Amino acid sequence: MNSRHILLASALAASSFACTSKTTEGNTPATATAVQAGDSLQQKLDMYTTVRLTADLSTLSENEKKMIPLLIEAGDIMNKLFWYEAYGKSDSLLTALDNEAAKRFVKINYGPWDRLNNNAPFIPGVGPKPEGANFYPQDMTKEEFEKANLPDKTSQYTFLRRDAQGKLITVPYHVQFKDEVTRAADLLRQAASLAEDAGLKKYLTLRAEALLTDNYQPSDLAWMDMKNNRIDVVIGPIETYEDKLFGYKAAHEAYVLVKDMEWSKRLAKYAAFLPELQRGLPVDVKFKKETPGTDSDLNAYDVVFYAGDSNAGSKTIAINLPNDEEVQLKKGTRRLQLKNAMRAKFDKIMEPIADELIVEDQQKHVTFDAFFANTMFHEVAHGLGIKNTINGKGTVREALKEHASALEEGKADILGLYMITQLHEKGEIEGSLEDFYTTFLAGIFRSVRFGAASAHGKANMVRFNFFKDHGAFERDAQTGKYRVNYAKMREAMNKLSEKILTLQGTGDYAGVGRLLDEQGRISPQLQQDLNRLSQANIPVDIVFEQGVDVLSLK
Repeated sequence: MNSRHILLASALAASSFACTSKTTEGNTPATATAVQAGDSLQQKLDMYTTVRLTADLSTLSENEKKMIPLLIEAGDIMNKLFWYEAYGKSDSLLTALDNEAAKRFVKINYGPWDRLNNNAPFIPGVGPKPEGANFYPQDMTKEEFEKANLPDKTSQYTFLRRDAQGKLITVPYHVQFKDEVTRAADLLRQAASLAEDAGLKKYLTLRAEALLTDNYQPSDLAWMDMKNNRIDVVIGPIETYEDKLFGYKAAHEAYVLVKDMEWSKRLAKYAAFLPELQRGLPVDVKFKKETPGTDSDLNAYDVVFYAGDSNAGSKTIAINLPNDEEVQLKKGTRRLQLKNAMRAKFDKIMEPIADELIVEDQQKHVTFDAFFANTMFHEVAHGLGIKNTINGKGTVREALKEHASALEEGKADILGLYMITQLHEKGEIEGSLEDFYTTFLAGIFRSVRFGAASAHGKANMVRFNFFKDHGAFERDAQTGKYRVNYAKMREAMNKLSEKILTLQGTGDYAGVGRLLDEQGRISPQLQQDLNRLSQANIPVDIVFEQGVDVLSLK
């Protein structure tokens, strides 16, 4: 995979990265202008602001402090595996480049495609990013895949490859990555031997086994049972966003986390409301018959290490896992709020965006508490709605294929706001609804800058355009700033909730495709407003200084 990309990059590495309109065979016009000059690459790097990823470790025991370097080392192995999944062999690409800005930007993106610009290539000679990344042969068609008689072809944990005769075969992750997962599993077992919490010890032991077998459900169940651990790690092949061909294949990533016990106690009560909120969803009763688990945990963490999929391009600030539908229905999910990363994005990005794009008298309603709550309830809302179609099409993920992730993110965004509205009326959430609604709009501006190529980007654009069509906000033509209409935003929230839940419940693949095509686009007017943010030097996202040295651990 990607030998064509590597050869082209090698041949052109000594060039000056001059702009060109020439396209290689197979490129679409949209990628023709993607080759960047050196100063343009520096401008791209400037879209990211650097954050030193630290946490207060003073409350940890000596054994817990010793666990963190082991978990970081295991997490770093996920970087290598994700490189392979997203591109191929990273060394071949990086050694072909003699431009330091290009190397740095390639490392941020885990490849030569700009994740914040619809995956446009930024290295000369590199064509469009394959929809299936490196999970499938580049020359494989969807039709060939559908016809292949391979029982595990849709597994989240297999690569599709060709045998000596050119026929499609599957290769399990644990076979492809045997040496790497063996080492990562050993590190997890070492960490387990230091664990003082029985639940954490069991989880780490089972997760080590999962890396060696691709059977993740036992460790997911054990992860759900953990309650009192102060150290946590999310590691393995988890999200399927990288596979834009089918949305089947999970990509490797890792987070090493330190729980904020005090904040977590404050959040714990909200999971109990899920069944009640499920019954009140603004959609026909047949789409809300599933009962979400109430074992779901809401916890706040400081994250001390990102790797792989979670570290590519825009950085995650909250996690909702596991993705296994069986585990979700039995145990619920855990929602992890990454407090230190969230705070960095609010201070460095959200507040400056609000100053630029929200009308002056509503800027006071953009607050960190509302940003934290909107982000948190986005994750909680993944547990609401429907996981299995009502008409025999299987799970929603299976029925909607590559569209599933974008629609699920849209559902979580809009139902998160619905949850806040309902809980606020019950007196369970402090603050004003104006804070949550205005911060929600500012959050859309922040997120659409990630580009429409990401699931989150498409979800944000659908919501922005739907809200615009329903009068949830107005734009002042003179100032170019936006004013929220709170009553109409609430009406639009309910209408969009109903639309998304219906599309999911019926497994309407074609309908979701139309919605994303028609509403998942950035209009020229919005693009002009987003350009103002760049002109004001407001960063799009963050990159990290992270690791053992940053934490002053040996």
